[in-house]
Amino acid sequence: MLLSVLYILIGVVVVLWGADRLTEGAVGVAERLRIPQFVIGLTIVAIGTSMPEFCVSLVSALKGTADLAVGNVVGSNIFNSLLIVGITAMVAPMTILKSTVRLDIPFALLASVMLAAFCYDGELTRLDAGILFGLFLVFMFITLQHAKRGEKKEESEENEDAKEREQAMPVWKMVALILVGLACLVLGSNVFVDGATKVAAALGVSDAVIGLTVVAMGTSMPELATSVVAARKGNSGIAIGNVLGSNVFNILLVIGLTGVINPMHIQGITWIDLSMLILSMVLLLLFSYTKYTIARWEGAVLTILFAGYMTWVVMNV
Repeated sequence: MLLSVLYILIGVVVVLWGADRLTEGAVGVAERLRIPQFVIGLTIVAIGTSMPEFCVSLVSALKGTADLAVGNVVGSNIFNSLLIVGITAMVAPMTILKSTVRLDIPFALLASVMLAAFCYDGELTRLDAGILFGLFLVFMFITLQHAKRGEKKEESEENEDAKEREQAMPVWKMVALILVGLACLVLGSNVFVDGATKVAAALGVSDAVIGLTVVAMGTSMPELATSVVAARKGNSGIAIGNVLGSNVFNILLVIGLTGVINPMHIQGITWIDLSMLILSMVLLLLFSYTKYTIARWEGAVLTILFAGYMTWVVMNV
């Protein structure tokens, strides 16, 4: 049991470190290729923070523990929307951009509803997953088109920054970071999933419960770290974009691509888990419409709701 817990801890550290190295190397390559900063932020960096969920979910699905794979994403999104946003809003009220309320939050809500609908019959087929992944491509296209409007304003500054970073990071280092990052993600994910599965068996709980709790919280550490740092620097509004981007990527990219590679049979994810996933996004949408700000009391509501949900999960183990 203790050894399995140690595997989980080691797996988390290796996966998070690997995702960071992979992102750093990929950003270096993108800058050398003169890819604009806004594209890097919306694609490479955003995907990088979702790599822990993707690798853990993919390895889980391939090893026959689909509940762990889906529970990881459902739990991560609930953790992001309720606890991370809740705590961050209590530290400093979060200002929400109109574009976020009109595009990102509705898209995240749509993704949550579609995932719940596809999981209702206990099967996530390749067709279901293909629809999710197709929606991810649509989201990326719309987001990039929207972001291009502000590209020219910062183009000269971005090119200067890119030149400086290009000189600072040689090609061999970029390649090394990407390879080391990928290796750590694969290795860490295997160790993490093996440890989590053994802990679930030792405690007599389902893979779904482990996925919704321990695994979800572990793979959400990049989002938590980013949001806490932003709040401490007085930029708590950054956290909402980080959370929403992660939620959309987790469902559409992680589950979509994982399901296309390996269809999943889901048993342990309940309608309450899926309902909480949707409710968390509905609350974010409603709170964001109040003067485009998530106030401290609204953050407290989200945090209390998360505590209540976690209590229900633990009490029903």
